[in-house]
Amino acid sequence: MNAVPPRSLTGKTDWNSLIREVISGEWRDPATGKRCEVPFETIRIEETLDGGAADLVAPMNIGRKLAVVSDTNTVEAMGRRVAKELRGWASVDEIVFPGDTHCDEPTIALMQERTRHCDGCVVVGSGSLSDTVKYATFKDGRKYVSFATAGSMNGYGAGTASVTLANGYKTSVSAHAPRAVFVDLAVNAAAPPWLPAAGFGDSIVRPVAQVEWWAAHRLLDTFYTQTPFDLFHVEKDEELMIKTSPGYGAGSIEANGYLYRVLVLASFGNNIVGSSHSGSMGEHQISHWIDMFAGKAHPGTTHGQQVGVASITLARLHRYLLSLDKAPQIKPTQISETDFVRRYGESIGRMMFAEAKKKSFDADKAAVFNRRLADLWPQLREELKAMMIDPDELVRIMRAAGGPTTASELGLPLPVWREAMKHARDVRNRWSFLDLADDAGLLDEFLSNDPQ
Repeated sequence: MNAVPPRSLTGKTDWNSLIREVISGEWRDPATGKRCEVPFETIRIEETLDGGAADLVAPMNIGRKLAVVSDTNTVEAMGRRVAKELRGWASVDEIVFPGDTHCDEPTIALMQERTRHCDGCVVVGSGSLSDTVKYATFKDGRKYVSFATAGSMNGYGAGTASVTLANGYKTSVSAHAPRAVFVDLAVNAAAPPWLPAAGFGDSIVRPVAQVEWWAAHRLLDTFYTQTPFDLFHVEKDEELMIKTSPGYGAGSIEANGYLYRVLVLASFGNNIVGSSHSGSMGEHQISHWIDMFAGKAHPGTTHGQQVGVASITLARLHRYLLSLDKAPQIKPTQISETDFVRRYGESIGRMMFAEAKKKSFDADKAAVFNRRLADLWPQLREELKAMMIDPDELVRIMRAAGGPTTASELGLPLPVWREAMKHARDVRNRWSFLDLADDAGLLDEFLSNDPQ
């Protein structure tokens, strides 16, 4: 069936259909019939918001003394304009951070210090800048709103922030969502094309994350809900995002509009579930490992670019494992605190070991797991295959969107990539097919044969 874009009564594309229904509580989960609560007052995706910042921000009640925070990449794109539009209605302090800002503990403390005199914050930017304002205002108990400048990641509306701790460990921490997210599609379409392509990479994780989250639910009795994935299919948003993604290179407003709908719906899923499981499984652990441990070999690529490549590789791992007629059998997890400290250093090593130990299998647990996996394998294979997008198809659509598809295209040396694949399971206590393949003694063989 051909995808049909959302339409307004005037015949123009209505970018906010479904989004309004979820925020207002009108949309109900088809599985449970319950309303889905999300912590937003408004999300507006419009073809242009030029001249409207004060009218948008005023109803959000974030104060009349505001810090407008941008960086050297976004201040000219939109930051200065937003500050100008807010003056007269509010007292505005413009704060510009460097373009290479990272969301780490010192930068969060600096953000708190530079904005402490303001009632609330208006962040104009994406990625690390957005997370820095999110966590700084969360710690201070202040409110903020967000003006998005590039569809480079799916965390605008998430209730969590990705923070690098003082010891170098990158983790997802509880924070708060913005009171509102405002998207000017004309501004976003003018961003360098690799930015929406990176956001596409961060969004195409759905089939990979769903496979791993469902498998964990079936095999380990962890929580699972279909609701985040149902949201993508109400108005065929995932299909339309894929179909229009070749338009990023031409600055297509339509392509950026469908990308943002998926980014927003993904953030709804995060808030509905109360965690990032619906869009962050093994593929995100790979990206986090690269950011934390690639060191000088890190090519400077973004999280979304890395997640896109990791998703393709994990999709191939899924295909390989699910092609086995007989269920793989795991052995007790080979895990040692000494090895963790040797690989990652004293502080991070012990922290990561404590988390990884929670999902490890001793001999008894491995035997129980193997019996359950063997019993479920025929049915589980069919369930998971229905959720997948073929990895060769993922490669095709990622290339069409303008994103990297291999480690070499990322600029990451192959030995470092394979080390990331091998040890990404160490990053956090979240079971994935990386754990299954490694404990079954199949991961090394897969990596030696996987093209990159």
